[in-house]
Amino acid sequence: MDPINPQPPLLNPDELVTEDRVHGAIYTSDEIFELEMERIFHGYWMYLGHHSEVPNPGDYQVRQIGRQSVIMVRGEDGQVRALMNRCRHRGMAVCEAEEGNTKFFRCWYHGWVFATDGKLLDVPKENGYGEGFNKEELGLTEAPWSTDYRGFHFVSLADPGVDFDDYLGSAKQYIDPFLDASPLGEIDVLAGVHRTKYYGNWKFVGMDGYHPHFTHKSVLDMWNREGGENLGDTHRGDPFADDSGNLTRDMGNGHVMLDFFPGREQHYDTYLEGLLSKPGGAEYLAAMEKGHGKEGAKRQLIWAGDPHTGIYPNMQLINIQIRIIRPISANETEVLMFPTLLKGVPEEINATRLRHHESFYGPAGAGAPDDAELFERNQTGLQNNVNPWLLLGRGLDRQYRDENGDLVGLVSDEVTQRGQLQAWVKLMSRR
Repeated sequence: MDPINPQPPLLNPDELVTEDRVHGAIYTSDEIFELEMERIFHGYWMYLGHHSEVPNPGDYQVRQIGRQSVIMVRGEDGQVRALMNRCRHRGMAVCEAEEGNTKFFRCWYHGWVFATDGKLLDVPKENGYGEGFNKEELGLTEAPWSTDYRGFHFVSLADPGVDFDDYLGSAKQYIDPFLDASPLGEIDVLAGVHRTKYYGNWKFVGMDGYHPHFTHKSVLDMWNREGGENLGDTHRGDPFADDSGNLTRDMGNGHVMLDFFPGREQHYDTYLEGLLSKPGGAEYLAAMEKGHGKEGAKRQLIWAGDPHTGIYPNMQLINIQIRIIRPISANETEVLMFPTLLKGVPEEINATRLRHHESFYGPAGAGAPDDAELFERNQTGLQNNVNPWLLLGRGLDRQYRDENGDLVGLVSDEVTQRGQLQAWVKLMSRR
């Protein structure tokens, strides 16, 4: 293949990603986007929501999985289900609000009524359908594959081709710290959501340790000042410097992370001193040591609840937020950022977490708005298709496998991008 101006078949994924390069068409082609909807978003494991978002019977959240609307609802029996938001009669959506509490779902077209467990309860003028009509066969359809890991609910709308445990793989150990920042190992996702919509491709989002020195320089400078007021005070030194000890990880199946644990461990004493000087800090430390033991508490506080992990393809755990990536078209994406609260901690700790989240990821924050602007400029540049290949080879000659089997590089290496794209090729090549 000519490296300057190759002409691969547009819809052959194997020809669009090489070991260190990617063809720009995967970010701009409408045809490729349609194939992504079919083979990834409608046919693979997708994060739907967290069970704490529906704490009471009748509580529901409506989410988009690709182009399909799915209701996550807690039934009267306490079970959380994933129901397709479509009446079995004429196909109308039975739940119009994004969230709420209800005793049943009603189709406003012809008045069919469904229970929160999906069962069909009532059909007006039912006798018009004859003797063969069976309500038990016409309840709301459950997502055909539906399961959870510690309250994180995932669905697949077609055969995902891989068992859920195998899908998560070693990424489980990096999901756990997000929950275990609570002494009870539990979170609440009830603080609302920040939404960002940008005109660019969904595959741009997250897990890039190379750009902060340029995009977020002012934030890095602030982190290095003494007397920080947030729970990220383990960010001493430069966490994105290649000599920081911090790493990039490819855990397989597209799951990747920026691993800040090594650098944070170096600065744990500084972090602990800062924590104890803040309101609620001493009580938080005591609760963590009671819940996890002294060494376990230290490890969880080093993580500070931020594994900075991407669960492919639509979920990320970054800082205190659960992030959902929702593709709208090849050139438009919505990102939903849900700040989380820790159970079993002083109010001051959660308040500090929220203020820290707002300062970087809020509409007037120091970080997320800049990222969205970059993604739009990225999409503009990709309209130029003369010499369409993009280089993603940073750190390729120094990456290695660690004892867990993860592919590892320095924090600025493009291990994460290559890992996500290899998963993309695998899923897009399915027939």
